[in-house]
Order: sequence, then C-alpha cells, then structure tokens
Amino acid sequence: MGVNRTPLIAGNWKMNLDHLQAIAFVQKLAWTLKDAKHEDGSVEVAVFPPYTDLRAVQTLLDADKIAFALGAQDLSAHDSGAYTGEISGAFLTKLDCAYVIIGHSERRQYHAETDEVVAAKVQAALRHGLVPVICVGETAEDLETHGASAVPVGQLEVALESVPADADIVVAYEPVWAIGSGQAATPEQAQDVCAKLRDVVAAKLGAEAAERTRVLYGGSVKSSNIASFMREPDVDGALVGGASLLVDEFAAIIRYQKHVGV
Repeated sequence: MGVNRTPLIAGNWKMNLDHLQAIAFVQKLAWTLKDAKHEDGSVEVAVFPPYTDLRAVQTLLDADKIAFALGAQDLSAHDSGAYTGEISGAFLTKLDCAYVIIGHSERRQYHAETDEVVAAKVQAALRHGLVPVICVGETAEDLETHGASAVPVGQLEVALESVPADADIVVAYEPVWAIGSGQAATPEQAQDVCAKLRDVVAAKLGAEAAERTRVLYGGSVKSSNIASFMREPDVDGALVGGASLLVDEFAAIIRYQKHVGV
C-alpha cells in the first residue's frame, strides 16, 4: 500500500511575504531542518511563494543547494498573448518550478473559477511539464446538501478530463469548511474522501496512476495533528496554509515522522 509514494509537504504562502522576506524565510527553514538533522528525501518539501518571490527563491535554492521544490500558486490557461496580469506556465518552467496549485478554493470562490477553468489550467500545466496540484473540496453547505465527498469527487472528475494516464499529478483535498477555521477534518474524514479521490484517479487514469499519485490533505494542518493524518493509508502529504509561514511550526510538520513515531 503506497510504499512508493514519497510524502509531500507543501507550503502555500498565499498572499504573504515579499521577495526579501521570502529569502530570509527559506534560509531559516533550511537551517532549522539542518539543525534538527532532518534527512532530505524522507519527505518532499515544496514551497509556493507569490509570483514576485519566485525568482529570488529559485536563485537561493540553487545557490545554497537547498532541497526544496518550488511551485507557483496559479497559472493561466493560455500560453502567451493579450492576457494582462496573467502568468504563463512557460514562465514558471523557466524558473524551475516543479509544481503549480490549480483550483484552490480561494480561486474558485473569489475568482469564479469553474471546474472547466480548472481543467483548462491542468492541461496548461501539463503542456509545460509542471505537476498540477489539483485542489478539490466542499463547503459546509455542500457537505450539508450532498454529503461527504460528492462535490470533491465531481470536481476531480472534470479536472482529469483528457489527462493522459502517465501524467504526473497531485490531488489536494481541502474541505473549505476546515481552511483557516482551526477546525480540521478528522483523520477518518480525510481518509474517507482521499480514498474516494484515489478511486476517481483509478477510474480516469488507471490503477497504476492511482497507486503512484499522491493525495494530500489541506485545512488547518498543524504540527500537532499532521501525524494523525499521515497515518491514514490514502493521505500522502499535506497542503499547509497558515502554518507554512511559521518556520518552527512548518519545520515540525515536515519532521512529523520524528516527533510522533508514525
């Protein structure tokens, strides 16, 4: 079960930290992990700074040989052209971004991104060799009306339309009712939905893709609850929001294997 899936701990900074603060943060995080004798490779660490920070962080990771992956928080469905304010996947690839978050609940909510827009952005990411971190999740109202997992399953089905079976993707389950609320889903709730999302990957892309694809949980993840999520067989990591902006807290989340005997 999931022996080959390297856990992924992803820090989504959202609209926080300018490029100077970003440099200081990443340096401090790298030092903190080194001091704690963290083994690079036991988990994959990825940071998702704002666009204006990407070049600065890329240069630092490169110069200091820091083993973090770099990701962007969004991308355009278009590759180039008259799209003022948009960012092409081609630009992100040139900055050594490995990942890009697509369909985060905040994009869906504040920018009216539909499942179809998310699907187009997934295609754009794959065209440029970026791994899309496809976010799905339900609001408290969705939960009430449709029950657990119905909405995220539907969102993922649309997002995976026309995705080739060998594509490298990450799925992130973010119950919108848990984000920033301090009220995380229970590990059992997370496992239940993550297992159903893995079933969607199996149905759309095949059993091998389902076995290799990492499914993350996001929503009020902290160092005090990360281990309980990671014990679940279908939770392969976390998409961390607020806690990823605190060096010690994020370092403790990354080191979940050490401090709680998973």
